[in-house]
Amino acid sequence: MDTQKPATRPMLKSSQKTSNENVRQQNSGLVLEALRRDGALAHTDLSASTGLSSATVSAITAELEKLGLIERREVANVGHRGRPRVLFNRRRDAAHVIAVRISSHAVQYSLADYRGTLIDRIEEPRDHGATTASAFLAGFRDAIERLIRRSRLPDDAVMTISISSKGIADRDGAKLLWSPIFGYESLDFESALSGLSHPGVSDRGNIRLFNESLLVTHALLLRLEKSRQTPLPALATLSLGHSIGLGVALRDRSGLVRVVAPNFGHMLHAADGKLCRCGAYGCVEASAGFYGILRAAFEVPPDTIPAKFVPLGEMEKIASRARQGHRVSEYAFRQAGLALGQSLSRMLSLAEETMPIAITGPGTRFMDLLMRGLTEGLGQSQHVRVHGAPEILIITEEETLVFEGHVDRALTEIDQDLGG
Repeated sequence: MDTQKPATRPMLKSSQKTSNENVRQQNSGLVLEALRRDGALAHTDLSASTGLSSATVSAITAELEKLGLIERREVANVGHRGRPRVLFNRRRDAAHVIAVRISSHAVQYSLADYRGTLIDRIEEPRDHGATTASAFLAGFRDAIERLIRRSRLPDDAVMTISISSKGIADRDGAKLLWSPIFGYESLDFESALSGLSHPGVSDRGNIRLFNESLLVTHALLLRLEKSRQTPLPALATLSLGHSIGLGVALRDRSGLVRVVAPNFGHMLHAADGKLCRCGAYGCVEASAGFYGILRAAFEVPPDTIPAKFVPLGEMEKIASRARQGHRVSEYAFRQAGLALGQSLSRMLSLAEETMPIAITGPGTRFMDLLMRGLTEGLGQSQHVRVHGAPEILIITEEETLVFEGHVDRALTEIDQDLGG
């Protein structure tokens, strides 16, 4: 009786082929990422940056050139004899990304190429003259069409539309479930952009929606790690303005980073009867958002319906009075800082990390008035008393970080699609 097991070699070959393919995709991603982070690099620089062997880099760059994703150019070695130096770089026209930032007062539409370079931008008033979600989406679609049309790019050139807003984004789609402007009237961007006259994006379904604070945290983490030349175990960003946003990046033991944007501004903070824009009472934002500071400075009843938008000029007037010693205005900023510090201390305790906290947004111009309360609130936490106060960074270029976060995440996804 023949008791030999059936041959399994074909299965092993298939498994080995899959494994080799995964390795090749991973290596391609490493090369494309290095070129995205550092710009044009020579063969030896790519090998050092990625940790790949010289032979592997040669094979990967040859394949990526063939796919039209990278290009090479020769640069003369000034003062040296021998052959010119060859530099590799991402091809600008290999793919394009549209990044959209929706803020309280404006919508910014940016077009970037495959190197992440901004090549066109439209900025319009946030409401497009619209007062309903459906009217806003119609104006939104029209602006996307105009940006693509005036770029004169081929139909399939734009591979991703990446959108950000304050509020709650649906993780499984491109739907804004709640926003400071439209409240609980959801905005479905994927449906709104279906059937574009330039169908490359909508047909592929590459429409992404993010909470703005997530993108800021993503981009700032990359910046800080590059400038400090060391990985950060964790980072938090706090956005101050009409809304209060938080992003948190945590690195696990394997080195992978997860970035999240919890609904921090609408986390319940105190049973003080302060009405929030979300309809609840006692949220962090009801004390620390611009409308919360405005309400306290003018001693308006805490259950007064909040303003949807507070002009920055109005906040500057309150700050000016506070700096001149007006006690009620000083108190409004101090209480806002206290609410922020106490809420951040809870976040640090839950994360079990002492991480740098970067403060961004238009509210950074009032940090001299907020810092006393912020420091006091942080100091009330046992975590801070034991582990020490976190490093506080003031970052004034939030808009740039949002754009960088959009583009980096979109291009990483495109690299996986094209390079795979």
